[in-house]
Amino acid sequence: MAHLITMPAVVADAEDAVVASWLVSVGNAIKQGQPIAEVETEKATVEMESTGTGTLSRIVAETGAVVAVGAPIAGLLEPGEDESAIDQLMAEADVGHGTSEVAREPAAQPQASQASPTPEQAGADTSDSSTRRVFASPIARKKAKEAGIAFEHLTGSGPNGRIIRADVEAAIANQAPVEQPQMQATVQLDVSTEQKYRAEKASPMRKAIARRLTESKTTVPHFYLAVDIAMDQLLQTRSKVNDQLEETGLRLTVNDLLVKALSTALLEVTEANATWHEDTIRYYETVDIAVAVATDGGLITPVVEGVDQRSLSSITAAMNDIKERSAAGKIRQDELEGGTFTLSNLGMFGTREFSAIINPPHAGIIATGATEERVVAVDGKPEVARMMTATLSADHRVVDGAVGARLMQSFKRVIENPLRLLV
Repeated sequence: MAHLITMPAVVADAEDAVVASWLVSVGNAIKQGQPIAEVETEKATVEMESTGTGTLSRIVAETGAVVAVGAPIAGLLEPGEDESAIDQLMAEADVGHGTSEVAREPAAQPQASQASPTPEQAGADTSDSSTRRVFASPIARKKAKEAGIAFEHLTGSGPNGRIIRADVEAAIANQAPVEQPQMQATVQLDVSTEQKYRAEKASPMRKAIARRLTESKTTVPHFYLAVDIAMDQLLQTRSKVNDQLEETGLRLTVNDLLVKALSTALLEVTEANATWHEDTIRYYETVDIAVAVATDGGLITPVVEGVDQRSLSSITAAMNDIKERSAAGKIRQDELEGGTFTLSNLGMFGTREFSAIINPPHAGIIATGATEERVVAVDGKPEVARMMTATLSADHRVVDGAVGARLMQSFKRVIENPLRLLV
């Protein structure tokens, strides 16, 4: 029986996604559950699996197309069937989605009515606006409420006339701009000295990173605490453990040990193992740590679940898997969600110290720099020690200064006494 493959909701409240690439071609035999395409969401590029079995007869959405969730992207046929079966399903799908245009160009802008209609416009719509049901995505409703826009007067560009986030953003853009004070002087640019540049359209992931981090930095009250940590004992312990693991093929990295150390510290300072949700703080009994990983498309934070219950070798295996699949763009969407705290390590790049931006709704993120030799005072005498600076960025709505200080104290103590990581 002919089957249409539709764009899945790979992200909660997703309205659309981009077809990044096709892994199969027309004429290929496809099995249910087989990866057939890579779909780019706001957080990552993930593999999409076929929802049916048959021969790939038609690709509806080409690479680069922005496709609404639930809209067809490909069609499958079974032996004995012809293209008319796909045509029939497409016609039915068009009726169900309220449009025959299932794939939209990334640059297309939705049309929206003015956020503040004239009395005549409002009057023309009053007769049925109180009775007709308005369909809108949750994020569109939230943005409309924040902007004070009556979305009942908007024209939806989503499936079946559904109002989506882009419609609300277009309405906000159509509002009368706030009058800005006149500049006292106008700067004249010398066109002849204008620098050359290369313009590159931001990917959905890059735009999501920009939006989320800007929102975090401007709405989450950050505060910062830094500690210097002696790394000699940890590095010696790592060397001994790696000697024992040589036959397994696993090798502990400093980052693996830092993940375990953070987990141990969060078990000791449970008030920091939390997330912020509107007017509620959630405290967790287990520790799931998001680890910042740099990819070609941008920064992602896959979550290692149950770190507090894992052995060091288990953490190493999990981290190796995350690194390999992150580089190949194979991280699943569910692996990017959840978590209770974040670790970001730039030590491998020689960065001495830095302050990271919190990954909401996490209570905080610890940023670690490079391990380097420094002169320190020991019993009143100068000695050379291998040191690392760790900086906590904490959400003051969840974590108070004293709690943050205790967390960093515990993190430092565990690293400087690494045998605790082995029990």
